[in-house]
Amino acid sequence: VQLQESGPGLAKPSQPLSLTCTVSGGSITANDYFWAWIRQPPGKGLEWIGYIRSSGTSYYSPSLRSRTSISRDTSKNQFTLQLSSVTPEGTAVYYCARVPGGAFLGYDYWGQGTQVTVSS
Repeated sequence: VQLQESGPGLAKPSQPLSLTCTVSGGSITANDYFWAWIRQPPGKGLEWIGYIRSSGTSYYSPSLRSRTSISRDTSKNQFTLQLSSVTPEGTAVYYCARVPGGAFLGYDYWGQGTQVTVSS
């Protein structure tokens, strides 16, 4: 399974941000997986943003829920993160990853990450 993030490297404060993860080698609708978005600000740890389950249900971090949406295009085997507005604190490397269903044992596949800088 391979995951590849794509999207703009630069975003302006208060503007929306959209990133797409393209998955190959496995269907995003198959079995019971969670397809996740995670970010890592410079010098900080990983922050879980949310995920969309293979069933199509989305789950979000409480701190970001009000401005986050994760959707999917099953015809393209892609899932997309949309933030309705970003702040400079949103500057981070954004990753997509896969989590097997059941007890959480971590992410088994990751994308390489895409840098997003939020600046005017």
